[in-house]
Amino acid sequence: MKILIIAMYHPELVRGGSQQMAHELFQGLKAVPGVEPVLLCSADYNSPAMFKSGARITGFDQRENEFLFLSYDYDYNWHKLPLPLQAEAFAVFLKRISPDVVHFHHFMAYGIDYLTLTRKILPDARIVFTAHEFMAICAADGHMVRKGDGSLCEQASQVRCHQCQPHFGPEEYFLREQWMKAHLHVVDLFTVPSRFMIEFYTRWGLDAEKFLHVPNGLQMPKFSAQAAAPARRNRFGFFGQMVDVKGLHVLLEAVNLLRAEGFDDFAVEINGENIQFATPARRKEIEDFLAEEAERPLAERRVSFNGGYPHGQLAARMARVDWVVVPSTWWEIFCLVISEAWHFGRPVIASNQGGPAERITDSKDGLLFELGDARALAETMRRAATEVGLWEKLAGGITPPEPREAMVQGYLAAYEAAAARQKLAAE
Repeated sequence: MKILIIAMYHPELVRGGSQQMAHELFQGLKAVPGVEPVLLCSADYNSPAMFKSGARITGFDQRENEFLFLSYDYDYNWHKLPLPLQAEAFAVFLKRISPDVVHFHHFMAYGIDYLTLTRKILPDARIVFTAHEFMAICAADGHMVRKGDGSLCEQASQVRCHQCQPHFGPEEYFLREQWMKAHLHVVDLFTVPSRFMIEFYTRWGLDAEKFLHVPNGLQMPKFSAQAAAPARRNRFGFFGQMVDVKGLHVLLEAVNLLRAEGFDDFAVEINGENIQFATPARRKEIEDFLAEEAERPLAERRVSFNGGYPHGQLAARMARVDWVVVPSTWWEIFCLVISEAWHFGRPVIASNQGGPAERITDSKDGLLFELGDARALAETMRRAATEVGLWEKLAGGITPPEPREAMVQGYLAAYEAAAARQKLAAE
């Protein structure tokens, strides 16, 4: 069985959850007898050296079965590419690879219409689509967050979408919805990493029977527990993208609140990158905070910025913290950082919605606080740093995260389910 995995970006060029999972699946499928995986990742002008004159699809770093789709002039409103030569190159690539399964981990940078193009070129192939957010439903970056007040959105509509982004009229959002659904119609099976997503997509109009829950899984390094526990569990860590919806600003505001209340027996380590993708205002807010922190006397500093990190440095960085903070201000679909923290035995303090709320049991294996509420986070951090025995209780309640092998088996089952749906539809 030949499986083509289509991802947004290569994780070695642009870090992110969906591309990391696509790459994990690609690596995991290599170990399955009788399966040949092929990986196609997009690249854009953030990686200009990857672009070759006249090329539209190229090999990646001389690696077997890893390719880059060179995407440019992408239309983020309608999610399509305007240039027919890119579609022609994609069609030729499909014919040349001739996969049994085409597994989309994203359509962004390719176009939602590439689903229909795939069906046209490969009428007998199984098409599987994994939703890593709500991009098809929500024109506001797929986050289902209201632009006006930052509140969570549970249902898209013509008027509600127009209120968020008034540069489109209500009728255009109606057309966008029809455009998306027309191309998603060719998908044989949808998978989601968190169950709560299914309700969003079925409420929007997709068939619940076409959805399968497949949790994300990671191949993680082995590690040894610390020989001696620290006297206090007052070290907090942020790991991930420094973009608006990851909520780093909420954590920094919580730090300010704790200081204002006279509590300074704690430390925060920020491990993150891609701040260039944050909005200008949020980027300035974060950079100003870090600059002011660096100007404080060493004894008064409570926040340190460590920058981005390759996967191989994760164990060392996790060893320097007791708690991992996930202050996301959107639904946070699955949150790989939770899996990484649990692998290293670190309880998580997270916003109380979406994926984190589905995965974490409050006061059993982690702590939940009101999404976007810096004061609630500050109170939770104070409790975590001062309550005797709390860390040990929560660390003892952690269930090890799904390994990569379990995710691979889940997707192999999804491919079989897609074949069964195809057979049923043909009868």
